[in-house]
Amino acid sequence: MLDDFRAVWDTALFTASNNQVITIGQIVLVIFLLVFGYLGSRFFGYLLGKRLSAAKVRPDVIYVLKRIVFFGILILVVITALGLLGIPMTAFAFATGALAIGVGFGAQNIINNFISGWILMAERPIRIDDFIELDNATGVVEQVGTRSTRIRRSDGVHMLVPNSLLLERTVVNWTLVDEEIRTSVRVGVAYGSPVEKVAELILQAVTEQAESKAKPAPSIVFEDFGDNALIFDAFFWCDVGGEKALREIRSAIRFRISEFFEENGIVIAFPQRDVHLDASRPLEIRMIGDRNDNA
Repeated sequence: MLDDFRAVWDTALFTASNNQVITIGQIVLVIFLLVFGYLGSRFFGYLLGKRLSAAKVRPDVIYVLKRIVFFGILILVVITALGLLGIPMTAFAFATGALAIGVGFGAQNIINNFISGWILMAERPIRIDDFIELDNATGVVEQVGTRSTRIRRSDGVHMLVPNSLLLERTVVNWTLVDEEIRTSVRVGVAYGSPVEKVAELILQAVTEQAESKAKPAPSIVFEDFGDNALIFDAFFWCDVGGEKALREIRSAIRFRISEFFEENGIVIAFPQRDVHLDASRPLEIRMIGDRNDNA
């Protein structure tokens, strides 16, 4: 039985251009090598990511290293498989050139996105967990792939953006260098309000907020004499990781300002109009009753 197995194992399938005989056994070995090489590269990348995560390495750096290790091991496995078959790399020179020309014309966008993905991984203008703004959409970067980048928008919807768009368009990265963001809260108070007291209360509401930074110090600006209100702007810096947190901070400050104004009798202005009647002319007033009453 062993002799029969060896006979099948050594059965020639075809002869390569360099007179190399390819047997069933070589084909089986190559298939096993490719399968185990692929699974092994994935497993090794998993172990590497776990070890780096324990070392507190940033998620985007871990992802880039895992992709490099995965493709590196996969290329070595392919080269080893070709060596088992006795096929030199030079045999693919012509085929590779023809394939490159065909792919270049037929898959320009795919190649563009693939190269853009590796540029994003190398330069890291956009990293995992960054909060970015693109085409009026905001969200957190969850994955930078080789073809597209996955972004979770603020409303929870996932958005797949081709990598080339992230390099060609203007992207606002809120957390590229740090999480410091300057924001403002605008308040309008009624005419006749004590402006110095208003500014003092607004500043107190801002400084009491835990997320508001002491340096740079908050500033209160008497912005304008509006149509219906005296307008004040409070400018302050805070550390936030996204738009939702920023809105919550501004909301908390507005709640506190409202409490302070109510305690001190300061009225928050609202739109109003004064109507003047010309008393020099008689004003005609008509009472129109219900038609049913006249019936």
